[in-house]
Order: sequence, then structure tokens, then C-alpha cells
Amino acid sequence: MAAIKHRRTALERVEKFLSDTYFTDCNLRGRLFGDRCPPASLSYFQTPRRIPYEEAVVQEFRPAQVGESFGPTWETCWFKVELSIPLAWAGREVHFVWESDGEGMVWRDAQPVQGLTKEGEKTSYILTRSLKESEPHSLTLYVELACNGLFGAGKGSMIAPPDPDRRVTLSKAELVVFNRDVYELLVDLEILLDMAQLLGEENQRSFQALYTANQMVNVCDVMDPSTFPAARDLAAAIFSQRNGESQHTIHAMGHCHIDSAWLWPYEETIRKCARSWVTVVHLMEHNPELTFACSQAQQFEWVRSWYPGLYARIQDFVAKGQFIPVGGTWVEMDGNLPSGESMVRQFLQGQRFFQEQFGRICSEFWLPDTFGYSAQLPQLMHGCGIQRFLTQKLSWNLVNSFPHHTFFWEGIDGSQVLTHFPPGDSYGMHGRVEEMLKTVKNNKDKGRVNHSAFLFGFGDGGGGPTQKMLDRMKRMSNTDGLPRVQMSTPDQLFSVLEKESSQLCTWVGELFLELHNGTYTTQAQIKKGNRECERILHDVEVLSTLAVAQDSVFQYPASQLQRLWRLLLLNQFHDVLPGSCIQLVVEDALQYYTEIRRAGAQLQEEAVQSLCRDLLQPKARSTQSTLVLNTLPWERTEVISRPGPDGTETLALVTVPSMGYALVQEPFVPPQPVAVRKQEDGSITMENGVIAVCLDTMGHLTSLRLLDSGRSVEWKEAHKFLKVEFPVQVRSTNATYEIQFGHLQRPTHWNTSWDWARFEVWAHKWLDLSEHGFGVALLNDCKYGASAHRNILSLSLLRAPKSPDSTADIGHHQFTYAVMPHRGSFQEAGVIQQAYNLNFPLHAVPASCAQCPAWSAFSVSSPAIVLETVKQAEDRPEAVVVRLYEAHGSTVTAWLQTSLPVKEAILCDLLERPAVQGRLPLEQQGLRLSFTPFHVLSVLLVLSR
Repeated sequence: MAAIKHRRTALERVEKFLSDTYFTDCNLRGRLFGDRCPPASLSYFQTPRRIPYEEAVVQEFRPAQVGESFGPTWETCWFKVELSIPLAWAGREVHFVWESDGEGMVWRDAQPVQGLTKEGEKTSYILTRSLKESEPHSLTLYVELACNGLFGAGKGSMIAPPDPDRRVTLSKAELVVFNRDVYELLVDLEILLDMAQLLGEENQRSFQALYTANQMVNVCDVMDPSTFPAARDLAAAIFSQRNGESQHTIHAMGHCHIDSAWLWPYEETIRKCARSWVTVVHLMEHNPELTFACSQAQQFEWVRSWYPGLYARIQDFVAKGQFIPVGGTWVEMDGNLPSGESMVRQFLQGQRFFQEQFGRICSEFWLPDTFGYSAQLPQLMHGCGIQRFLTQKLSWNLVNSFPHHTFFWEGIDGSQVLTHFPPGDSYGMHGRVEEMLKTVKNNKDKGRVNHSAFLFGFGDGGGGPTQKMLDRMKRMSNTDGLPRVQMSTPDQLFSVLEKESSQLCTWVGELFLELHNGTYTTQAQIKKGNRECERILHDVEVLSTLAVAQDSVFQYPASQLQRLWRLLLLNQFHDVLPGSCIQLVVEDALQYYTEIRRAGAQLQEEAVQSLCRDLLQPKARSTQSTLVLNTLPWERTEVISRPGPDGTETLALVTVPSMGYALVQEPFVPPQPVAVRKQEDGSITMENGVIAVCLDTMGHLTSLRLLDSGRSVEWKEAHKFLKVEFPVQVRSTNATYEIQFGHLQRPTHWNTSWDWARFEVWAHKWLDLSEHGFGVALLNDCKYGASAHRNILSLSLLRAPKSPDSTADIGHHQFTYAVMPHRGSFQEAGVIQQAYNLNFPLHAVPASCAQCPAWSAFSVSSPAIVLETVKQAEDRPEAVVVRLYEAHGSTVTAWLQTSLPVKEAILCDLLERPAVQGRLPLEQQGLRLSFTPFHVLSVLLVLSR
């Protein structure tokens, strides 16, 4: 009668019956494990390197003991564990239990079989579910232990810089008898207790669950397993009471978000993938209903290279539809800072990998943990075969609550994708009642859709799903009082959402995260490396493509470029490029940029030598002729410099055609300083040393190096933020910022919370503040953080945070920004072109010939169209892919002209798949291309040889 009279007493009774803290000598929890037995032998070998199994097991091992500590941080200990299972345990379920502060992996018969991480609730490896006499009772396991936790080794807090001297303690290593009947009863009671507590006193289902749990305690004698079935029958009666047809359906999918680098280096991520995924595969072998959504082609490639046996098992489960590749990108990249072409390559490399390895591309973009999402992404998704998008990061907003969980997201070109945020606001659920109820209650699109995603499994540092998570959800599959829970797939979820989509709302523009704004600026050397390497690979591709067209002997460096692109794409991971990572990761990233610069310079030189073979001088010969190459799609008149005969810098003004070259024949001369002045005809000349802006009477730029400032800074600050601000005499309620393949406007006022939450925003090469007839643009060569408040343009230069890298940005920095006053609109003034010019300098090489006609490979008739990319087609060496976009925000028809021997032109998507009826006529004026605002267009040009 106690349960009827006093609810709290009954709750307390059930809680203590399950407690792992109180009364374990006599409660049910204390009976989970039976007899225990230590290993017959325990020994270890320690190394600072992450070595393969074959190398580890032949080392000299020395004795180890439970209770001993190992380290320091980032070391690896290999343990040899010799086990002897007692004969008396026949018929029992036997586990090997391992508990430590580090991340472990069990190896058996030279293969990884189980991840062991206390933080991920994985501390046992099942040796047998029922010990048979025929099974081996003596066996040897190896445990590979990383001396770091699931979230690295932060000193004092998770995101603090790693403690270099941290040690991990081995607290358990033993054989145990696992009482499966006790475990099942515990899970039953946990679900009922949660229902009783969380459904609330006003809900009769809460009391039904509580009374049933109390009755189970009455029935159950923990010392007598024969009483357990009756207790379980009581629970089953509750769980089998069904929902009505209108109940919300939760689509549960296993998930294990693994940051490719964050609080640990890239190399450790390789092992995190193996530890997590081998555990998932093991679960699938015993739970055929389990599905697991897994993103990031790079991580698949790591496992393929380092763990081929595990990868083969993964391929089998992919074929069965359980292990599901998602996302379509090389890594889960930052959603703001990579260039438009870099984002295309994320999809191109990712989708091609999934097609080659698994016979299919991904149909949904999967980016749950990135610091905001560019308004150009919907179009890029469409171009890569994707019309569905899943994330949850905007639930982290600091100021405004995003108004939807399921909606259509529309990009700057008008492309729409069906977008879903799991209403539980997490990608690492544990299958608990509380999470199910939150998913339903929190859903902001009630009445519009009745289905939602539920991603379960430990994440960020890996780990993934557990058996207990699965067992919890099995009991909640269709239980009155709770939402309906079913194991599902991304395709099943989005398919039903598409059927329910008629009433969905549309969000237009960027998905701006109101948090982590400092990531646009932190780790300036990484930002600079990204921008420079994007430029290097662009130039290598342009020059190599032209060299192939001009020289039948030259071989396009496809494999080298793929390797370099993949390094760059890896560094665009959402904790690397934003700078939210530890120092070890920064060091790795900068090393990769150095490799791209070195290899890129070599490839560029080879392409130029081939392209201009007859024009370039032998190294021993002296001449003042210079060949100047332009990799941008418009004619450029600029000042270039080169060392003179006496070692001093000399300059010359040169005009180079679009995507081509010209010879500078006259001698270089030193520059003469010119004052800033307004001419009588209304034109303006502004010069600072060799840096000048000249505007004609119409406001058109006639020559440039702008009012720019090349800065060299020795930065030694702590918790400081360096910005440069320009108060300008311009009034406008909106400023314009360059994003991938276009631009967007953001308010310069703080009228609403949505406005002032964007106190710091991101931009690429330029931002502009204009009123009718006049404006000022701010250009840069390697910065991303910016703002425009009222009439002040601001560019963020350097930060000095102390976590998770205490050395962030300390050191020497060089960067350039430029102020460009202009008449007319920024489109008319050529701001876009000048920002490109600042980021893509001309290439000057010594030449041997006295005369050479200027040569252009490509030109575009409209200044609104930017020819962004020229590269060899992925699968057709005889074809070239050109990618163009509309940059002004206008509807326009343009002619693409080329001197290359084109015999066929076909429209294609971003994966380079020809469009149906995409063949274009070759006309005398070139190719006629039609654009709507910010439209990205790719064309396959088949060359005649």
C-alpha cells in the first residue's frame, strides 16, 4: 500500500534497488556480476609511437599490475593479457572487464575486436555468451591503450591545453561471470523508473509505471534468479501496451561523431575510428536491426589503409544496409571559411570515394557540429546529388532560438533543400526516456511533421552506440505514454518527411550560429595557409590544364593534385580551420600547408615550363625580358617586381590578358612616388609609395594597388583581440560580404536580437559598405572575421585565446588588407575583381625571347561572370571542366570564349556528370551561357588532340 499512499517513498525504493552507489551488497545492481578471476598473466610494452599490431606483439613485454599508472600523455601501452577461464564457469556468460582512464582496443587473433573506453561506457569484452566445454578456456588478448581519454588530456578542464604529464591508471583487468538475467531486469526497471519520474504526477501512465516497478521489487528476490521471470513479465505487460496511431515516431540511428582532430591529433583519430567502428560492427553481428550513420570519407580511407580486416567487415554491413555512409564530403568541414571551390571539392572527393568503395553516393548532407552554414550550401548540395540536410548545431545559439526543426532551407540562388534538426538537440543520445520525451516536446514543427531523427551513441571523441542503448529503445518501440521508436535510416526518415512537407516553412539565407564567432580569426597561420593553398591549387590546375592543351607530351598531375587537395580538405575540418584545436593539431596542419606549398610550387613550375617552353630562358642566360602569366579570367594591368641586375627591386607596369600570358620587353624601372590628388577632370589618383588607386571620372578603376597595408606583426598578447577599423562617410542599413560563389547582405544596425547577435561575422576576400553612387570596400588576403556597424568597417586580425592551445597566434604574422573607395556600386567599380587580384598575384618568370604575342586561353564577355575553375575532368583526360558563377546578383547571358581546341561542350553538375540534353552549340562567339543570380555553372569541354 506504500506506493498508493506515498509516491516519493515508492520512487526511492526503486531507485535504491537499482543504485550502483547504495546497498550494492543486497540490491539488484550488486548481482550484475558473479564470480571474478584475475588474468593468468599481465605484461606491457610502452612506446611513444602509434605502431601496428604486428610490430607491437614482437616487442619485449614486462610485468604490469592492476592499479599501476602509465604515461605520459600521448604514449601508447600494449598489454599482453593471458587468460584462463575456470572450468566451473561452464554454461555461464564470461566477460573480460577492463577499466582505465585511457582509450583501449582489444586485439584477438591479430584483429581488432572491441573498443574499451570507460567514458564511453564500454568496459567489457564478451568472450562467450555461454561457455561450452569445446571452447578454448585459455587464450591471449592484447590491449592497445592510448594514454589519453576520450576527450584528450585537458589539464583541469576538458578544453584546457593538454597536460603533458598526465598518466592513466589501470583500475580493473579481470574475468567475470556476467548475469544476463540481472542485466535485462535492470534495464526494465530503469525504463519504468524514468517513465514514473518524467511523465509527471498528472499523468496516469506515470503511476502505472511506478506501481509496476514497485511490484517487481516485491516479486524479485535478488538471491533467487528463479523469481526474475515473473518480475520481467510484469514489465513486459507495461511495454506491450501500445500507442495510438497519432503518436510521434522517432527514427533512431546509431551515430558516432568523431572529430577528425580537436583535443587530439589526426593520428589518434585513426585509432578512434577503429575503436568505435569495430564496436559498432560487433553490435551489428548480434543486433541485425541496428543501423549506423557514418560520415567523412577521410575516416573511411584511414580505416581502409590501417585496418583492412575491419574495413572488409564494414563493407559487408554497408552492403546489408546497416552501416550507412552519409554526408558526401571528405570531412565534416567548416561551413563558413572554405572557398566555394573547396566546398565543391569536399563533395567531389567524398562522393567519388563513396561511389568507388560502396557503389553509391550519399543523398543527404550531414554536418551536425559546424559553426554555421553558408547560404551557398543548398546550391552546392544540389549540384552534388543531394537535396537533404541534417545538422543540430544551431541549437547552441547563444541569443536566439532557431524557430524550426524541419524546414526548407533556401540559398542565395534560390535552391532549396529539405533540412532537419533532430529536436532532441543532440547527435549523441543514449536512448533514455528523458531524451525521447524531449524530442517530442521540443519539436518546433508540431502539426507540420510527425517524424524526427534520434542519433544515439557517444560522440565527438568517438565511442558510438552501446548494447544498453539498443536494449532501452527495444522496450520503447511502441509503448503507450512514450513516442514510437523505430530503428531507421536517413533515407527512411527523409522520405517520410518529404511526404509530410507540404506545410513546412522556408528559411532564406545563411544559418548563422550565434556562438564561437572567434573561430573566424583564431589561429591566423591556419587561415593564411588555407587561403594560400586554395590559391596555389587553383593556379596549378589552371596552368597544368593549359599546358596539356598546348603540349601533347605534358601529363596533367592528377594523382598529385588529388593528394594535395585531400590534405587541404582535411585541414578544413571544423575544429582545424576554425582554430578550435590543440597545439599538436596546429603543428600538423601547418606541416600539411608546407607540403602543399612545396609540392604546389614544383607542379606550377613544371606546368609553366611546359606551357611556355619556347619562351623561357636557360637558367645560365641573363636577360631583362619577363614572361608574366595571369590565372584569372580578366585582363589585368598591374605593377610587377623582380630583382634588378644590382640586386635592387625594379618595377614595371604590365597588361596581361585573361588566363594567359604576355611578355614584358622594356627594362624594369624603379618606381617614382606620386602624391594623392584629384584631377581637374574629376578623376582621382591616390598613391602611397608604390601603392595606388586611380579612378576615372566614372569611378572605374584604371590601375590598382589600392590603399593597402601590408602588415608585419610580432604578437605576444594574452586574451586580446586585434582589429583594424575604418570609419567611413557612408550611410547604409546593410553591408555586403563575399561568401562562396557570391555575396550576401547583413544589417549594419542592431535593431533586433537577430541583428546584434551578428556583432562579428565572416567574409571571404572583401566586404563593402555603399550608398547610392559611392562606397568603400575592405579587401584582405587571408582574413575572415569582419563586421560593419553603422559606418565603421572592421577587419579582425589576431586573437590570443588560451584554450585549448595556450600558444594560439603567438608569434610573427604577415597579412595585407586594402581599402578601396569607389564610385557607383561595388559591382560597377570592380571590387570583386580587385579582391581576386589581391589574392591571386601574377606570375613572373625570366624569358629568353625578345618578342612574343600575348596569349589568352579563356575570356568571359560579362564582368558579372567569374570563371573560377579550370581543371582536367576527373574521368576524361581529354576533357576540361570549367566552373563559372554569377557574382553580381543579376540575370545575365554571357559568352565564354577559348583558344583551346574544343570539339564538344556539355553542361555538367559539380560531380562532373553530364546533364541530360546538356550539349551546348559551339558558336563563333564561343559558348552562350545563361545565368540567374549567383548561379554556379560547370561545363565539360572535350578537346580535340
